Amino acid sequence: MYVGRIAAVGRTRSGRNAVLYRVSSRSFPNRMAVDNGGAVAVAPRPGHEEDARRNPYVSYNAVRVAGEWAIASNGSHTDPIAEKAEAGVPIRDAMAQVLLAFDYERDALDTPRVAAAAPRSGGAGWLAVVRRDALIVREVPLRGGEARYVATYEANDVGDDRLSAFDAATAADAALFAVEGGAFAALEHPVTSAAALADGDGFALGVHVVA
Repeated sequence: MYVGRIAAVGRTRSGRNAVLYRVSSRSFPNRMAVDNGGAVAVAPRPGHEEDARRNPYVSYNAVRVAGEWAIASNGSHTDPIAEKAEAGVPIRDAMAQVLLAFDYERDALDTPRVAAAAPRSGGAGWLAVVRRDALIVREVPLRGGEARYVATYEANDVGDDRLSAFDAATAADAALFAVEGGAFAALEHPVTSAAALADGDGFALGVHVVA
């Protein structure tokens, strides 16, 4: 099944919270995730820079650390959500305000914007989506060995059935899991992925690029 871009929150079996992000794409597969320190950007691979001029939605910060929160999303809304969280806005309000302001992508498919947020510690994360017909921002439980996700197509609601097993020893492992692990392995056209995994007093970032 093809679900497009995926944002997820999870907790490892050892109790470390994480956000996961994956690009699945049929139209623009020549992309990679790049760790820029404190944020992970999705960008065209070398030789495919023209893609960013053909489509304004293919390049953006996909994962960003914001104090006690890690944020993942499928577009330019990552940064303003993170900035509001850093400024002390409650994460629910930050996600709702930004998604309402940005709205869905004005492309041929009316692509939804999705987002995920996980705290460094604590038992609840957040998933959100804005579609042409709805805005959903929902708190979800974080349980050891489990991830919950939302995606741009087919899975663009926050339902209790959007579950996967999840575990990772490192942030790079978490990014790889978003491509090859649990329920994610059955989802088609993976391109690149990223993750932020709680690590000591902050989050470690990891990336994976599909060969």
